[in-house]
Amino acid sequence: MTIAPPAPAPPGPAADPSRRVIVTMVAIQFAACLGFFSVMAHLVAYLRHDLGLLAGTVGVILGVRVGLQFALLMPVGAITDTLGPRRTGVIACALRAPGFVLLGTAESVGALLCAAVLIAVGGALYNPTAHTVLAGVAPARRSGGFAAYAATQHIGTVVAPPVGLALLAVGPGFTLLAGTAAAMWTIAGALFLLLPKGGKEPSTPRFGEVLRGLRGVFGDRRFLLFALTTAPSSLLANHIMTAVPNLGFTAGTATLCFSVLAAVAAAAQPFVAAGHRGERTWVLRLGLLCAAAAFLVLAWLDGTETGPLMFAAVLNGVANGLVQPSIFQHTARHAPLERYGAYYGVLAFCAGMFSCVGDMVIGRVFDLGPAGATAALLGVAAFALAAALTTRRP
Repeated sequence: MTIAPPAPAPPGPAADPSRRVIVTMVAIQFAACLGFFSVMAHLVAYLRHDLGLLAGTVGVILGVRVGLQFALLMPVGAITDTLGPRRTGVIACALRAPGFVLLGTAESVGALLCAAVLIAVGGALYNPTAHTVLAGVAPARRSGGFAAYAATQHIGTVVAPPVGLALLAVGPGFTLLAGTAAAMWTIAGALFLLLPKGGKEPSTPRFGEVLRGLRGVFGDRRFLLFALTTAPSSLLANHIMTAVPNLGFTAGTATLCFSVLAAVAAAAQPFVAAGHRGERTWVLRLGLLCAAAAFLVLAWLDGTETGPLMFAAVLNGVANGLVQPSIFQHTARHAPLERYGAYYGVLAFCAGMFSCVGDMVIGRVFDLGPAGATAALLGVAAFALAAALTTRRP
């Protein structure tokens, strides 16, 4: 009598790598934010006082970095889909690291502009890469994963400037600070290699595939409407950092305001992640309404009312904490995963261009005096209110 061997057990389900991906992306985000914000918090003072550049020249250098990064988001988002986020993330860090080295060693305006270009291109590659990676995790973990990622960013904005200040007080000053930032971005690039490899990843982006990805987004009218109605989101998140100093508040008060804002935004992430609230349109609308209320408060301040300023900071922190993850969740649920980069690129391009133009126009209106400042901030509040009333799920 022969006894048949037992049948092999069926293979179990493949282990879900989502937890590993989220932990890795949080580590990448912390290294990147520590490197970026520690330098950017002190860059203007370095360019103006240490290098003796004119304010207009400083504005050009900063404008090249911001404008180029936003302008590249649309094509770069689609390129991320063809290269794969793992490879694109490594390239992003490989560009930003030498960009910061050059920023800390440059002795001419031309070299500083080259540094700004490297940092801009690296940033344009990094943002769609990070969002694409997080959009690809299991839907059950996506809300919590993005909450951890967003909270890390807000924590980094609070922790990094004091770290930068400490580094400036040691050794060769800004050169050491910029070199440390480059090291942080090098570490971030190495961490990208720990992410699991995706499917087929072509070695070079194919123009036809990039074009098809963008055509697919532009053919999606519901998403385009969503991108246009939420375009003020970047202006609403960032303009308070320009408005508070322009209103006449001291540097210490402004720093406290920004720290409160970041802390509130980070604290809001568990609320948004719980029960997948970020996927609900009312959360996005509530965030936009809080932004409108924050700028309504700011519009009547003259640089002396610390209490109302902190109230505006809390409102803006709530707005940032609700709007950013909500836009991500809406996009991740709507966009095909293989084209998420293209969708994110178009969305971020609209928000970035709106922010660039808005900052320039608002700056001119601010120059008209107190009445102009009030009108400018009321205008920002009106944009937030309009976005809250018109935004629909894509």
